[in-house]
Amino acid sequence: MCGIAGFFGEGAPGRVRGMCELMTFRGPDDSGFMDRDAGSLGQRRLSIIDLAGGRQPILNEDGSLALVCNGEIYNSPTLRDELAARGHVLSTATDVEVILHLYEECGDECITRLRGMFAFGLWDFKRNRILLGRDHMGQKPLFFAHANGNFAFASEVKSILASGIVERKPDIEGLWHYMSLRYLPDERTLFEGVMKLQAGHRAVYENGKVSVSQYWHLDSFNNKLKGSERELADELERVLLESVEMHLLSDVPVGAFLSGGIDSSLITAMMAKIKGEPFHSFSIGVKEQDINELPWARMISSKYNLIAREEIVEADIIHKIPEMIFHMDEPADPFGVGVYLVSQVAARDVKVVLSGDGGDENFAGYDRFAGQKLAGLYSVFPAWMRRHIFGKVFNLIPESFGYKSMASKLKWLNDMSFYDAGGRYARSMSFLRFTDENKEALFTDEAVKRIADTDSAGKILSYFNDGTAEEFLDKMLYTDLMTRMPDHLLAISDRMGMAHSIEIRPPMIDYKVTEFAASLPCDMKLHGRQLKYILRKVASRYMPQELIDRPKQGFGFPIARWLRTDLAHFLKELFAESRFVELGVFRQEEIDRLVNEHLGGKADHNFRLWILMNLEIWHRMSFEGKSVSDMHEYIDGKL
Repeated sequence: MCGIAGFFGEGAPGRVRGMCELMTFRGPDDSGFMDRDAGSLGQRRLSIIDLAGGRQPILNEDGSLALVCNGEIYNSPTLRDELAARGHVLSTATDVEVILHLYEECGDECITRLRGMFAFGLWDFKRNRILLGRDHMGQKPLFFAHANGNFAFASEVKSILASGIVERKPDIEGLWHYMSLRYLPDERTLFEGVMKLQAGHRAVYENGKVSVSQYWHLDSFNNKLKGSERELADELERVLLESVEMHLLSDVPVGAFLSGGIDSSLITAMMAKIKGEPFHSFSIGVKEQDINELPWARMISSKYNLIAREEIVEADIIHKIPEMIFHMDEPADPFGVGVYLVSQVAARDVKVVLSGDGGDENFAGYDRFAGQKLAGLYSVFPAWMRRHIFGKVFNLIPESFGYKSMASKLKWLNDMSFYDAGGRYARSMSFLRFTDENKEALFTDEAVKRIADTDSAGKILSYFNDGTAEEFLDKMLYTDLMTRMPDHLLAISDRMGMAHSIEIRPPMIDYKVTEFAASLPCDMKLHGRQLKYILRKVASRYMPQELIDRPKQGFGFPIARWLRTDLAHFLKELFAESRFVELGVFRQEEIDRLVNEHLGGKADHNFRLWILMNLEIWHRMSFEGKSVSDMHEYIDGKL
């Protein structure tokens, strides 16, 4: 695990060292650099495998190739044996060295042999070319830029910007999509000229040109497995145990994030079965008991005699935002707060943790999957009845300021019923955030003219309708796995963990597990209204039934309530000097409407206000040079 960087062009050595200096938190243990011709490679290292000899950049036997890699190659033991049998001499015991020798064997196709989480840059000196690769599911980040005859890549956007290869400018089109989707789709970032290498893709820089191609596609949805429920559950258990065991590859202790939900509890329990000895688990809770999951996490840590680290965290979310933005290089996300805080706790004891990420996306764990089914049934009522009778009745129900409130659920149901299956799914992705109609009210006419592609729903539907999956549930799962998973959830997990120099490994999002889950019959994932049906069957072999049967909760904060109370004055002060209004991107009157309706209790706009608040802080940090401490002072002065 580390942060990697490369620059090819004038002043490369100094630029790469500056790029790596900004990523010290990704690799506090060591650094390494290599300068040659008009290029440089650099790395910041978090030592996990081959602690003494695994320094990077790594060279092959004759010095014709050099590699920097961020991540872990879980099938490296098997690959090392295979390569050694073919005559290759591996000079270290580190896992990532296999990439160099696989490249000697099969060129760019080497990436298809890797099982793990990784982002790498490989410099082929003889051919004067750079190969970049990113893992199948996008667990590790990689960004690049190509301008004025120069090329740069790095694990962090901030490092690309620090290289000076592109001018700092906000990407308005990226901003447009972010406000609906809560993530940057496809290759986009929030900065013009800085590109994201997508999950399952590779890029080649050669002869002054960059070419990007996809090397892996999730194509097992339409090849369904046969077998009884028991047989499929047995095979799922085997696949998960194999993945967990591979994810334990490490020369340092490995712990577990234990939230008290099914996914993290199952991964932790499987770790206990494989390891056969106590290890650290890490759980956090809040004082608000209605959203505190510590009692459920305690069931698992007690059952398996774990070294449990539990901590009640203070609900001081506003002061966490600048740190999170610094590490995300984009607006902070409420989901990220929990990951940030539990990583902070874990960093006191370990460098590596396993998590339960991926269970909901692979096995249908979100309420909205069942809700889409219900919306389809509800749509049989005549449109005039849904619009003029039911819709008006639902709008009379007062908001209780929570996305799971009855008012929100009924309004969502009514709104979704006017779209076809794909439209319902795409629209649901922005229902609580900014729909295209919301954005048209917020963005100025001048800003909209700068956006070539204003169809945020199209970013979703391009996957939903590409034929990879046939059944409605599979279409939703596939789209989530190709969009929200790499561009939102895994991005947050990686950056919030690395903020504290913690490597987070999610066995359930290993691409082999994902391929297996895709091949399961839909009713093994969503059975009636029972979410994660077959995963629950496997979980029942490892944990108390009361934990499995309890309603899905998830770690959270009462943000809507705070925005109306403790943060109300701050919101008004912040938006009164909106940078996006000054730039001519947003309309002041629309921001004021959202604030006044929320503070007055007329509507719950907490997701929208959170996005706007974070964007203002992000802009000050990204374009005005404000540091984390500067923003703490600013926030304290406005509270």
